[in-house]
Amino acid sequence: MSEIDVYLLDGTYELFRYFFPLPSHKTIGGREVAATRGVLGSVLSMFESGVTHLGVATDHVIESFRNELWYGYKTSAGVPATLLEQFPLLEEGLQALGVKVWAMSELEADDALGAAALRAEQNKSVQRVYICSPDKDLGQCVCGERVVQLERRTGKIIDEAGILAKFGVAPDSIPGYLALVGDSADGYPGLPGWGSRSAATVLRRYLHLEAIPPLASDWGVPLRGADQLELAYLFRDLATLRCDRPVFEDIDQLNWKGPTDDFVAFCNDNDALPLIEGAMRASESSKH
Repeated sequence: MSEIDVYLLDGTYELFRYFFPLPSHKTIGGREVAATRGVLGSVLSMFESGVTHLGVATDHVIESFRNELWYGYKTSAGVPATLLEQFPLLEEGLQALGVKVWAMSELEADDALGAAALRAEQNKSVQRVYICSPDKDLGQCVCGERVVQLERRTGKIIDEAGILAKFGVAPDSIPGYLALVGDSADGYPGLPGWGSRSAATVLRRYLHLEAIPPLASDWGVPLRGADQLELAYLFRDLATLRCDRPVFEDIDQLNWKGPTDDFVAFCNDNDALPLIEGAMRASESSKH
């Protein structure tokens, strides 16, 4: 078997990315479909460009088990209903297109992406894994130059050296780093007094939270007291992806073999006829 490049796409990020800039487009029945059409068109462009193996993860439900751990963790509050309603629609469209989809409910899309990256990296036929998401917590999954993050809008590839340059710490230290500085996108604040520079300085030396001396004032704000330590460990738990979950059994499950028989009906129902032609072009490209 020839060497394979695997692409793992953050469907949640993609839906948000297309929802806000695109003008509204509703079907005759009144369903908003613009973002879904945009994401599906983008996926087809990936296949046309030569991508052969793809998996997409979505937050079928924005809330997850992490909301039970921290009261301020991100929720669906404030997310437009017309965007939330497109998550199951996108999942339906991707499945009709013949794409492997992980629709997450108790866990999050990032957990599925992390698990899929680890699973793919363990396959000797895989040359490189591209995690197509800018989320900071996915930096913990980067491994050398083999598992990387890809910022699709800019084409920038972030390998292990790139993670170190961006955050000042190695991928293994990303959960601890986020525990100290926080992640506003996910809704936890980090610890008072800790910034990116102090957190990076400390973790470059000590690697993990447990190894930081209680009075490491030369390296940043010290971790004082059991309460602060407990909070740091909680935030690290929030930032740590659950990469041990089953996502696929065989790498061939990610190999796109063209749209299913349901794709034309899906496009007809959602006023997305141009996607049919796009699927035909992508199918032809995949044969060469």
